[in-house]
Formats: sequence, C-alpha cells, structure tokens
Amino acid sequence: MPEYLAPGVYIEEIERGPKPVEGVATSTAAFLGETLRGPLLPRLVTGYGEYVRYFGDIFSEDKFMPYAVKTFFDNGGRRCFVTRIAGANAQTATRVLGDLTVTALGPGASYNQTWVRVLEGSTKDGNGNPVGFRLRLDYWADPRNVPADADAIATAPVLPTVSEDFDDLSVNPASSAFFAKRINNFNSVLAEVSAPENLALPQPAADLLDGGTDGDPVVAPRFDGDPNPDAPTGLAALDLDEFRSVAVVYAPGCDYATANLVVAHCERNRFRIAVVDALPDQANAAQVLPRDQVTDSRYGAFYYPWIYISDPRSGMRKKVPPGGAVCGIYARTDATRGVFKSPANEVILGAIGQEYDVNQRTQDLLNPQGVNAVRRFPGRGIRVWGARTMSSDPLWKYVSVRRLFNFIEASIDISTQWVVFEPNDTRLWARVRQTITLFLRSQWREGALFGDKEEEAFSVAVGRDTMTEQEILNGMLVVEIGIAPVRPAEFVVFRIFQKTQEATS
Repeated sequence: MPEYLAPGVYIEEIERGPKPVEGVATSTAAFLGETLRGPLLPRLVTGYGEYVRYFGDIFSEDKFMPYAVKTFFDNGGRRCFVTRIAGANAQTATRVLGDLTVTALGPGASYNQTWVRVLEGSTKDGNGNPVGFRLRLDYWADPRNVPADADAIATAPVLPTVSEDFDDLSVNPASSAFFAKRINNFNSVLAEVSAPENLALPQPAADLLDGGTDGDPVVAPRFDGDPNPDAPTGLAALDLDEFRSVAVVYAPGCDYATANLVVAHCERNRFRIAVVDALPDQANAAQVLPRDQVTDSRYGAFYYPWIYISDPRSGMRKKVPPGGAVCGIYARTDATRGVFKSPANEVILGAIGQEYDVNQRTQDLLNPQGVNAVRRFPGRGIRVWGARTMSSDPLWKYVSVRRLFNFIEASIDISTQWVVFEPNDTRLWARVRQTITLFLRSQWREGALFGDKEEEAFSVAVGRDTMTEQEILNGMLVVEIGIAPVRPAEFVVFRIFQKTQEATS
C-alpha cells in the first residue's frame, strides 16, 4: 500500500475483474529443408522475395523448399519461419582481409561465389583522407558467372545475384556507423564481419569467400537439429520461446522417417500440427496408408497426390508436393473464416494439374485412412477435398477440431501466466473462471463452438469440485474446461422423394 503523509487527493489505478485472454496466432508456419544458402537459425520471411534474398532461389529439381514457400504465399500465407537443414560436416566460407574476417551467414559451397571488397570510404576529411571504409559483397548464384578477378566485376556480362554496399563504415564501436552494427545481425543477407579490438582503418583488398562445403547428403536425423543454445538448428531450434508463434510445421517433400520426426515434434509441443505429403509416384492409392507408413497421430494431416504448377523460372509444368499450398490455405481460411473452419473445399491457387486423378471411388479408399485428397472439379478448379487428421481416434478425426483445441489451449496457457504464485483462494478461482468464460464466450459467438446456448457450448469449473484439499495444500490450481467444437459437414445428404399429387376439391 502507498504511504500518505501530506493531506490531499490521491488517484490510484487498480486492477479489478478478469484479465483478458488474447488469441494466439494460428497460421504462422515453419518450413524445414535444404536451401541454396542462408542461416541455419530459423528466419522469418513474409514474402517469396524476402525468402530469395536470404536463402536463394530454386537450385535443384529435387529440392522443394523454394516451391513450397512460393505456393504458401500464393495461397494466402503471411508469415513463415524458414529453417534451413544442412548436411553433416558442411563448412562455412570465410575470408580474412587484413584484420577483417568475413564469414558467410551459413555453411555451403554456394557462398564461395561471393566477392568481398574492402575499399576507401566515400566521405573524406579536410585533408582528403577517408573517414571510414567501404565493404562490398557481390554474389552470383551460378558459379559460371563469377568474375575471375575483382577488376572484372564492374564489366561482368552477368550482374550479381545479390550485391551489397556498406559505405563509410567506422572502426569506432561507439559510432552508429560501426561496421559490426551496420553489417551483422542480418543487416547483410550474405555475411558477418568480425575484427579484433582497436582496429585500424582497413586497407583496400579483395578476394572470394572460400572454404564453404555442402557436407554429406541430408538425412532424417539432421532435421532433429542441435539444441545448442548458442547455435540451435532444425526442430530443436523451433522449441525456443522466440518461435512459439509457430502453429504449422512442414518439411516439403520429405521421406516418411523425417515426417515422423516432424509429427513427434508437434506432439511434444502440443500447440502445433504437422502437414505431411504423400510420397511421389504413388499410383496405387490403396497403398497410401499414412497410419501404417508414418504414424497414427492427432497432430498430423496427410495430403495426396502431388500437384503441378508453372515453374517460376521456365514456365514449364513442375511437379511439387502439395503441402506448401495447404499451409497457405490454412492461413487463408483462418483469416477469412476462422481456425474452426476446416481448410478444405478450398482452391489451390497456382495448381494446373495433379500427379494422379482422384475420383469418388478412389477417395472412398483414402478418406477412412486419414488421407486428404487433392481433386479436380470441372469448373471449380483443383481443391483440397479432405479435412481429416492422421488419427484413428474419432474424437480427433478433423483438422479443424485439432487446430481449434491448439488455439484455445495455447491462448489460455499464455494469457494465464499471471496466475502463478497468486494466493490460491476463492477470489483467484473466481477471476480465473471469469477470465476463461469471457474468452470462450467470444469464441462461441464467432461460431467456433457448437450449441444454441452458452451452457451447451462450453463449461468452466474451478473450486473444491475440481481440487482436493491435498492438491490445494500442494499449490495446485485445477481448472476443468469443457468445449463442444463445431465439426465440418463432411457428408452432405439430400434425401429427395417423389411427392404424389393430391386431389383437391
């Protein structure tokens, strides 16, 4: 309580009533896979152009990360964390120029195609001497286009894929133009620069980055990543708090061993769902059995078959996995309808064909197995025509139910952290009950919960009916929440009968 010593009027702001529960993001995706270049720590991108700047464009016919990211944004995706996976023993390219050490943002041979030039800064002092130095980085994605020497850069027939120019850099750490402030922390999409303390103004020099290698072929265990807090990678990096907004996890075109790791990650995290592609070249739909080949899980959704899009480079038909577009459809549906709406009966924008045609008879085999089909309908385009998880449990049959529970659970979890260490008495119980009730009431009114009346849609109980005396003494607060999720109208049946004419007098 404040101490009052002098007479007067004092105004105090106090908190009363429930604290609001804020809904968490539901459409932020995380993609894991190989890229041409880029950092290993997950990086947020908000458009395909930004992805290309940091990770490079399409670079191999059987590496599907660029296609997945593009179809994600083409279909309504807005935010995506790209988690680059590199092979074991991959090395990072570096170059020492005088006292400066320039290091690529990540491992890989592609960075060896980067020219580094240290030049005099443009700004001069009263005596005509430069007050700082200039660093230029020029990168070519195609090694055949890299100039043989620095003097040929200006007249190279092919312009650099990425060109960065940092002018008037300072060697004074207190300056706003200090080179580490200007270049590092992803201000450069190619490299970071380090130097010893008391660095003198660098002299002009130029050379290629060198020593970068791609390492061994990427295999499933590489996706698990390294939990090292200084340099986390893969799925282990996505466990960090800074990436807790991720709600959908996807490894484009991966094998089933990798898919199992992604689904297991979502099961451990509890607030995420995995999108899994069928393998390509699966002509016999009866052999597509995700519960046997991957896992029986309420935290995964399986899609078949692959689709064709127009290759951004050549314009030719390109077969790609459907998951990138599906993740975008999740985001699009969340934005236009809500997380409770099944991400199905939605057009895949940019799709121009399917690897295999799926008809009604084929889907009769797929649907009970938890396979979400991609189908073409005359006049209606190519659509996602399935809304199920990979689970055989009827309670968790639908993707929308799983994602709605993820949304509600994560929102309550984050917004009730204030409860911890509060006095565990009836006043706290009442505040918690009211806080959650107000949140669920808003979800019911938006159409996320089933029931004509509030009591049919949800229930919130906390008190001596949910806790024993011993649990209270042990510091436990137990709240029981029941919700009735809406489920999709998966089978729409119109019963049409012939009505006989009746004679009228």
